[in-house]
Amino acid sequence: MLKTRIITAVVLLAVLLPALFYPQPFAFNVVAMVLIGAAAWEWGKLNGCTQFDSILIAACALFICAAALFIKSFNYQITLLWLITGASWVLAGGWLMARGPSVWLRIPKSLRLVAGIFALCLAWLALAQARERGIEFLLSVLLLVWVADIGAYIAGRTLGGRFFKNKLASSISPGKTWEGVWGAVVSVLVMGIIWANASADNLFAQISSRHGWLFFVVAVLFLVAMSVVGDLFESLVKRAAGVKDSSRLLPGHGGVLDRVDALLPTLPLAMMLVSL
Repeated sequence: MLKTRIITAVVLLAVLLPALFYPQPFAFNVVAMVLIGAAAWEWGKLNGCTQFDSILIAACALFICAAALFIKSFNYQITLLWLITGASWVLAGGWLMARGPSVWLRIPKSLRLVAGIFALCLAWLALAQARERGIEFLLSVLLLVWVADIGAYIAGRTLGGRFFKNKLASSISPGKTWEGVWGAVVSVLVMGIIWANASADNLFAQISSRHGWLFFVVAVLFLVAMSVVGDLFESLVKRAAGVKDSSRLLPGHGGVLDRVDALLPTLPLAMMLVSL
């Protein structure tokens, strides 16, 4: 399994890194669009669609992203869209987390499918806008999620259950702990403070310089919390579907959704914060 995970990771990096560091954002946007299409296919399968219908859902997501790429929508200031997207994630995420997996299948299937397509396409648009701001800015958003995940894992493994008796969301993901959440917050805060003082072209520096350090701390808490919501949201959908992974597209890693779930709310919310 470890060998398979390593091989898959190497192949992904061999595709993603040249696209990311290509002088023009177009190459990275296209690669990201393909990943979004794959995630949309997984979304259809997770919600009980046939293979044909899932392919149509993927095609629909790709069409929306391609249209946005064609009109260069990532060059426009769309603060209102990011505010609506952020509010939707906060409200819907909180509502779902409070009710657990049982409520998911009671939501009309058509609504679930449309919501998933738009969530994926908006995440792609936020990714494209982040890349337009620069490679360092995009990496700072991605690393926020990755460092939060690593910090949560380490804190959860070493401190889980010592300070908080209740699990974070036992009905959705029994392994996640409150200690893990605070480990994620501390890890991202440390990274963010160092990075903000070392350079001006990243998410952390732009938030702190525009709004001050108090707002910076609140923003980091918010973004880390929403990355956790994104992770829990996909876990909720998978538990309702009765599967462990969103697919087997990435051998050793599960599916594309398994790798990008925390980014779905975090990317639009990061763009919202730097657009205010």
